[in-house]
Amino acid sequence: MFEIKLTKLGQTMEEGEVAEWLIAVGDSFKEGDVLYECETEKARTEVEATRSGKLVEIVVAENEIVPVGTVIARAEEA
Repeated sequence: MFEIKLTKLGQTMEEGEVAEWLIAVGDSFKEGDVLYECETEKARTEVEATRSGKLVEIVVAENEIVPVGTVIARAEEA
């Protein structure tokens, strides 16, 4: 099992909002697939998976604002 954390998208980014999950619990994904959209003061950005897996838990719901590095989901190895 591995953790998916809120990605730092810019040098000054300290927190972000999980604007929308683009996959659901139980969905498999590959490295490079878009997992969620992150919204900051400056932009809304699609965030890609850095490794392949299967989503088993969403920890941070849509529209929640959390600090960079916060665990937002958990996944199983592919």
